[in-house]
This record gives sequence, C-alpha cells and structure tokens, in this order.
Amino acid sequence: MSMTPRQNLLSLYRRQGYADAPVGFHLCPSLEQEFARRYPHSTDYMQQFEMPHRIIYDPGFAWNFDAKWRVPGRDRIDWHAFYPEGFQRDVQFDLWGVAHEKGSAAAMHMTRMHHPMKPFDSVDQMASYPWPDFENTDFSYLHDEVRAIHAQDLAVFVWAECTIWETAWYLRSMDELMIDMATDNPRAVYLLDKITDFACLRAAKFAEADVDILGLGDDVGMQSSIMMTTSMYRAWLKPRMAKVIQAARQIKPAILISYHSCGFIEPFIDDLIEIGVDVLNPVQPESMDFLEIYRKHGDRISFSGTLGTQKLMPLAAPEQIRAEVYRNLDAAGPKGGLFCCPTHMLEPETPWENVEAYVRACRDYQP
Repeated sequence: MSMTPRQNLLSLYRRQGYADAPVGFHLCPSLEQEFARRYPHSTDYMQQFEMPHRIIYDPGFAWNFDAKWRVPGRDRIDWHAFYPEGFQRDVQFDLWGVAHEKGSAAAMHMTRMHHPMKPFDSVDQMASYPWPDFENTDFSYLHDEVRAIHAQDLAVFVWAECTIWETAWYLRSMDELMIDMATDNPRAVYLLDKITDFACLRAAKFAEADVDILGLGDDVGMQSSIMMTTSMYRAWLKPRMAKVIQAARQIKPAILISYHSCGFIEPFIDDLIEIGVDVLNPVQPESMDFLEIYRKHGDRISFSGTLGTQKLMPLAAPEQIRAEVYRNLDAAGPKGGLFCCPTHMLEPETPWENVEAYVRACRDYQP
C-alpha cells in the first residue's frame, strides 16, 4: 500500500497497518556535530533520515529555553532572588524559574537543577510566585507551523512532556513534594492543580491547531521499580493527567496521545490506557521486556521506543541492533503498533555506525 509519511505513522499508531518502518531518534550535541561532519551538505538530520514527523515544542515544556520569550514578562523577572546561596557555575533559568546550572566538562550537556519553591512553607508563598502567563500568550503561531508541516505530508508531534509531576517537582524538589503528597498537605494540592490547569489550557491550544500527536508524560518509573505506590499515583497524578487529555480531546477527539515515562512503569499501564493514552514511550528494555508488555497490552495501546540507549545503542554490534529492530517489529506484526526507535536521546558514547545500522534496519524491514 502507498502512504505518505504522515499517513504511515498515524496508521501504524492506530494499528491499522503500515507500509514502511519509520525512523526516529534524537541526537545529543556531540552527535549532532558528528552528523554535521559526516553530512556536510545537510543541516537537518530529521530531514536527512526521512523521519515521518516534525516536533513543535510546547512553550511550557521545562527544557524549552528557546521559547521563553513567547510568554509575556518572563524576561523581566530576577530569578536570582529565589536562590540566595547563588551558583558555582553558569546558570540558565527556564520558563518556570527553575535554575539549570552547568556541570563540569565531564558532564557534557547535563545540568544540575535548583528548585525555587523548595524552602516554601505555605500555599500563600506558592500563590504569590511569578507564574507563567499562558492566558495572554499568543498561540496563533501554532496554526502556521502545523500547516507547514502537514504541507510536507509529515505528522506533527507536540513535545509537552514533564506535563504535571515533573514540572511540579522541578519547582518544589522531589523530596519536598513527596512529603507534601504523603501528608496530604494543601501545598501539594495547590501546586499540582495549578500546573494541571496550565497544561489543560495549552493542550486545548495544541488541539485547536490540529496537531496529530500530543506528547505528554512524566517520569514515574525508576530502573527496576515504580517511583511511587499505585495508590499515590491514582490519587495525585492519574486524575490530573486525565483532565489534560480530556482538554485536548474536547477540541479534537481524534488526536493521538503519547505518554512518556522512563523506567519500570508496568503497574501503571492499565491506568494510562484507561485515561486515554494511545502510545506508550519508551518501553525501556533495561527495565521492561517489550515482548511481555506487548503480549499483555498490545491490543489496547501502541508503543514508541524499545531500543535501549543504556546498553544496546552504545554497546551492541550493528548486527545486534538490526536483530533487535526485526525482533520487536515482528512481535507487533503487520498491523503496526510499534514505532521502533531509541528509547531516549542518543548520548556521546553511541558509535555513529550504530546509528546508521538502526536506520538501515528500518529501511530494509518489510512489514
């Protein structure tokens, strides 16, 4: 069957068949430099490797430093006032006021986060915090960006991860927020509700702009266990994420919802399906067995990822990567349900030959 890249990806995610195994990955800065060295006449690796989608970053995504200017007044705040102890190295503040301090040379692109609300002891302090003004943000640019991507027959993926839980603990610190939640402190209710309301507003804007895939998510898994009990997750995070999904679906019922969480999250998968998640990312193989997860849930949810970036991509031989791509795509079968790709950003230790081996495996695979 003949499909455009957009049609192929959306059909795959809806488990309605697909023509070609799509390619997708994200490169760290040092691998971007390696790409530029190997492909001097190309400036866009997504275009070079014919990826079926393009990404629009949510201006509320905590790591989207480039879009802070879209939200009124963020450049007029003296964030240093929230960090009286100062910093040892260069620091960058995100849209929410979280400080990202540069690491040593050995840390490469990694930063250390500092949490402006960590010392807060009242809801009043949280209420008086300089929150982002999303209501007066001009989101009209989204429509033009979406139309331009669709004109290339590509799907639009909005990266709106760190949707609730991660943004909240970035602000409050994980230990303080966990204590607030465990003790039913009103601070946790206020903070999570505030961030949820902001996420609902933005989700509706993305749906209005006719995006294809809304990428939500919060890391709620660790390497071999869940980050919190299922009862805590169901009390605090599940209903709030459901509100965000509902806000998008009220505008565009057919929008696909992708949910990201690294680590082991098998106990939460049924909950995610229940609230309307269509695609689970990344099914980290160091934490979960894709074949087992697919056997249990593959008739109700699709997947993105499954190629490990801790072991497989940096350490395996090219033929092992090819075998893993084929194994996982074979498990999903011709109806689709798996966008087989690396589970996270490819880091400096990944040999370029393994990147190319992944691409060739997808190109050669016959559904």
